[in-house]
Formats: sequence, structure tokens, C-alpha cells
Amino acid sequence: MTKEDCIALLQEKYALLRAQGCERYPQRSDFTNEEVVAVKAHLGPWPRALEAAEIKPPKEKH
Repeated sequence: MTKEDCIALLQEKYALLRAQGCERYPQRSDFTNEEVVAVKAHLGPWPRALEAAEIKPPKEKH
């Protein structure tokens, strides 16, 4: 998987959750172990991956 594939995967899952009426971010448990490994390899820790996919707003820096 490429970095772009990982971002698309997260965005598609988020859109699906929203369509189902879920008001939450995608979680690691929503994906296969292989998908989680790829996402973290390309995008870093899970919160940073959600930020990279523009799902979660970036953390404020002090």
C-alpha cells in the first residue's frame, strides 16, 4: 500500500461510519492488522494518521 492508499482507506472508512450515523473517528479495530501496519508505517501513530487524512483536526502546538 502507498501513503495515498492509506489516506484513501481512512477517508473511506470515515465516510462509511458517518453514513451509518456513527459520530466517531475510524479506529484501529475497524481495519485488518495488515492495514493498520501499513497506515502506521506511512503515516505514523494513529492520531497523526487521522490528521494526515484530514479526518481529525491537527493537535494545537503550544
